[in-house]
Order: sequence, then structure tokens, then C-alpha cells
Amino acid sequence: MSIDPSAPPSGTGCLECEKDGGWWFHLRRCGECGHVGCCDSSPSQHATAHWRETGHALMRSFEPGEDWWWDFDASASATGPELAEPQHRPLDQSAPGPVDRVPDNWQSLLH
Repeated sequence: MSIDPSAPPSGTGCLECEKDGGWWFHLRRCGECGHVGCCDSSPSQHATAHWRETGHALMRSFEPGEDWWWDFDASASATGPELAEPQHRPLDQSAPGPVDRVPDNWQSLLH
């Protein structure tokens, strides 16, 4: 396992949800490559899919005010360094988001 503190985030939202027109609940950022994916409560769970596809096990929350790490291999909290800016999604970006793609019944669609 490795962390690259200089790897910038892949964007301000879930990379796959942005491509597919989906939506997310909360965001997670890969500590190795900067991939931003949606959390396991989100309908598509792209952060976990990224770990399964790449083996990049260490991820950090990409939510404002959160700096915790998760180790997928150990299924446990972890520690890591400060990552390249930005540290979180834009403050004016909604959660869930993006606001124009979140269905009215979004709460019933969470895992």
C-alpha cells in the first residue's frame, strides 16, 4: 500500500457518477492516485469499486470538515498524511449531489 500526497483529486465529484450522470451521497478520495468516488451509502459505491479494481486500499474522506482515513484491506480506520489541495469537495456543492441529479426520494435509495 502506498500514498502519494502529491496526487491531486480527480475532480470535485465522483468520477464515475459524473461520467454516467449519476449522483452521490458523500465522497471519498484515493490516497494513492487521487480518484474521487462515492461512498458505500451512495447508490453506486464507486470508492469501493475503485479499491476492488486497483488494489488502492487507503482512502480519505473528501467531505468538508472530515480528515479521516479508511483502509479497505484491513476494514479499519487508518492514518495518512495531508494530501494535495483541495482537501474536500467545494463548500457550495451539495451533499447529496450534484443537486440537479439527486432524486426526490434519494433517502430511500441509500445503502
